[in-house]
Amino acid sequence: MANLKSSKKDIRRTIKRTELNSQKKSRIRTFAKNIVKSIKAGEIEKVDGLYRDYSSLLDKAAKTNLIHARNADRKKSRMALFISKNKQSQASAQA
Repeated sequence: MANLKSSKKDIRRTIKRTELNSQKKSRIRTFAKNIVKSIKAGEIEKVDGLYRDYSSLLDKAAKTNLIHARNADRKKSRMALFISKNKQSQASAQA
C-alpha cells in the first residue's frame, strides 16, 4: 500500500483512468459488433452511419493514445473492406 499522499492520489487517478479507458474500448467493440449484426441482418442503409461513428470513435481513441494510431487505421480499413464486400454480395444476390 502506498504511504505518500501523492502515491495514494496516483492510485486513485489510475483507477479512474482504467475505468474510463475500459468503457471507451468496450464502446468501440460494441460498435464493431453492431456493424456486423446490421450487415448480416441486411440493413445496408444503417451501416454507413454506424461506420462513420465507429471510425470517429477509433480516431478519438488514437488521438488520446487509448489505442495506437496504426491499430485504429487497420481496424477502419478492415471494417471498410468487410462492409464493401458484403454490400457487393448483397447487391449481386438481389440482381
